[in-house]
This record gives sequence, structure tokens and C-alpha cells, in this order.
Amino acid sequence: MSQTRDDRPQAVDAATQASETVSEENYARGLGSRQVQMIAIGGAIGVGLFLGAGANIEKAGPSLILMYAVAGVIVFFIMRALGELLLYRPVSGSFAEYAREFLGPFWGFATGWTYWLLWVVTGMAELTAAAIYVNYWFPAVPQWVTALTFLVVLFVANLISVKIFGEIEFWFSMVKVTALIGMIVVGLGVLTFGFSQAGDTASASNLWAFDGFFPKGIGSSLMTLQGVMFAYLAVELVGVTAGESEEPEKTLPKAINTLPFRIIVFYVGALSVILMVVKWTEFHAGVSPFVAAFAKIGIPAGAAIVNFVVLTAALSSCNSGMYSTGRMLRDLAANDEAWKALGRLNSSRTPALAITVSAALMGFGVILNYVVPEKAFGYVTSVATAAGIWTWMMILVSHIRYRRQVVAGRLPASSFPAPCGSLFSWIALAFLLMVIVLIAIDPNARISLFVGAGWAAVLTIGWALLRNRQSHTPHAVNND
Repeated sequence: MSQTRDDRPQAVDAATQASETVSEENYARGLGSRQVQMIAIGGAIGVGLFLGAGANIEKAGPSLILMYAVAGVIVFFIMRALGELLLYRPVSGSFAEYAREFLGPFWGFATGWTYWLLWVVTGMAELTAAAIYVNYWFPAVPQWVTALTFLVVLFVANLISVKIFGEIEFWFSMVKVTALIGMIVVGLGVLTFGFSQAGDTASASNLWAFDGFFPKGIGSSLMTLQGVMFAYLAVELVGVTAGESEEPEKTLPKAINTLPFRIIVFYVGALSVILMVVKWTEFHAGVSPFVAAFAKIGIPAGAAIVNFVVLTAALSSCNSGMYSTGRMLRDLAANDEAWKALGRLNSSRTPALAITVSAALMGFGVILNYVVPEKAFGYVTSVATAAGIWTWMMILVSHIRYRRQVVAGRLPASSFPAPCGSLFSWIALAFLLMVIVLIAIDPNARISLFVGAGWAAVLTIGWALLRNRQSHTPHAVNND
């Protein structure tokens, strides 16, 4: 294995010089730098920010800005750990492949299926949510028709080629970025020139004038970290694109290194401006803080604008879900941990059957969410949070194990090493464990731990059955 790893950098250089368009996994390298950069940006801007921030502001007040900043630092540590692994061996299996290599076959199996579950379940909710957002403009159109239309369009786009997926994601991300920058510019204009209905009360002092920066105590602020971490889910998606990026050695480090800037601008910056323009006591759960800010400023189309942006964020999430689930299923199939046929590529080098299976399950979710109460979305969020934290923890532990192998001289060093070796990975791991403790304390979020325990039991049983099948069919292991 070590010899193969040692040969990898030379092989990559040769491939780059020859301008190859196919990765070692036979994927088409159809994602250019422009698309990868925007996928990375879009991954850091989700529905959790546009909608979920309202409830967290009500819980923590202005201190939510600090929570997003601290969590953003941790997410950057996670991404630098992932970046070092990606440049050591860029594969679309990403986290599952690294867990399999550095922790063992079971951990790769569990990580791959968990990340697949995260995006399938999220896709179920986002499709239904997108239909609800469209209902804002077209109430006469049945929600199931809209959801089905979105599902078919995104499914076909993902099936045709990775380049089309990348282009769709580019424009989805562009809408989100433009909306946030516009909100920040308008807010700064109100603060500087005092125009609009909010001009008389807009002030930086709104960040501490109403019961201080921690109006409900530090404990209450810490309890928002679970929701804050949920808002950052999907930032790791750039890792799945490694096997299909045109120049992963250039695009991936650039995408990861610009993450702090994106967090400062889109999370810390946007929330700071909003909370200076409108005092925190006017924000409430269930209402987007962006809608409330637009209304206070006096922009009549504010609700419609935010509704369109959130629709875009939901479709972006579903689009990413189809992409990532297809790649994860193929990776599992390649390691004999899923049906072998799921590993086949079509003529445009996309895992067509794997994408089809995932899309079909998302379609089932549309039906399910149509007939059950809206509480289903709360359960979906819980599943996504548990699966996301698991994925991040596997990235960190795999990175720590990789660093040990490098120090021992058994594996080559990555061309994109994380700062301070594995120190920041240990810090991030401790932080995630603290978040799990906070989730256990919060009765409203505790369900995610129950879901996680149930899923762990399913994976353990599935692994035992898989190993039993392999022991009775020894040639199955050799089919890789």
C-alpha cells in the first residue's frame, strides 16, 4: 500500500501534464475551478441561516454572532483536516474512503451509509419545502406536483453529466451569495446614512443595549450551537467533488482556504448587520430574520425576495444531495458494501443507477411528507445533525491517524498540510463532543441522539449480515 501511495504524486503530475479528463475512479473531471469555488461557497450558505437563525436569535440574542464565529473556526479546522487528506489521495468516496483506510472497513461502511442517509433524508425535506415556497406565489398548484417537477428536473440534470450539476449549483449559489451581499450593503447603508424606517433606531449599540451581549446568559447561548452546526452542514461537500475536479491540487486548497472569509462575510457579517439594524428582541422563531429586517427597513418585496432565496437554497441542497448520494453509493458498491450494479457508470461517466435509487427514495419522501404533519421536518433536522456530526468526527479521526502514519514515515506527506499537524483536529473533535453533550441536555434536540443510536444499531446488524454473506461467498471480496 505504501508503495502505491508513494507513486501517487508522480501519477497525478503525469495526469496533469497530459491534461487527462478522467480520474482514477473513471469519473469525468468536469468540474472547473469556477464551479468548485461556488459549490464551496454555496455549501456554507443554507436554509439553516435563512430560516433557522430566527429561533437562535430569540434564544441567545446578539451573542449568536459569537457562536457562529466560534463554530466557523471549528468548521475551518475540519475542512483543513479534510483538505490534507484530499490532497494526499483525492477520491470521490472521500470521508468513507479515508475512514476505511485509517480506521478499518466497518468505519468506511458506516460513514458511507451515514452520509448517504444524511443527503437522502435532507433531500426528502427540501423537495417538500421547495414546493411550499412555490406555493407562496402559486397557491392553486398542488404541492406534490411542484415537488415531483423539481425532483425530475434535478434528477435528469444529475444523470446527464457532472458539468450540468456543477453549472446548476453555480447559479443556485450565486443567488444566495448575491442576496446576502445585498442585505449587508443595504444594512450598512441604513447604519451609515440613516435612511428608511429603520434609520432612527439602527445603531451598533443594539448589539449590547438590550440586556447586554449575552441577554439570556452564556448557557443559553451555548445551547444554540447545535442549530449553528446544522447551518454549516454541507460545507464538506467540496470533498466529494475531488474525484471530478479538473485540477484538484489547485481548486480544493483555494476553496478551503477561502472558507474563513466566507464565514466572516456571510454568517458573522450578515448577522451583525441585521442585529445592528433591528434590535434582537424583535426576532422570533418561525420568522426569517432576513424577512423581519427587510420589513423593518421598509422594502415591500422583502418577503418575496427571501422566499425566492430560500427556495434556491432548498433546491441547491436537493441538487447536492443527488450528486453526493450517487457518489457514496458507488464507493460503497466498489467496496462490496452495496449492490455491485450501483457502481456502474453510464456513457457520460455518472453513476446513473446509484443516482436513480437515491432519487427514488427522495421521491418516496415527498409522498411521506405530504401525508404526515410538519413535525416530520423536525425529525429530518435531527437525523441530518446526527449524521453530519458523525461525518465530521470521522474526518477528524482519520486525519489524526493519517498524521501518525506520516510522522512514522509510512505514508507520504500531503501537499496541503493542516496547520499544527493534528492539534486542531483534536480541538475540533473535543468541540463536537461538547456539542453532543449539549444536544443530550436539550430535551427538544435529544431525539437526534436516539435516532443516531438506532441508526448505529442498523449499521451494526447490516455489517454483521454483510460479513456473514462474504464469508459464504469468498469470491465476492475479490471482485473489487
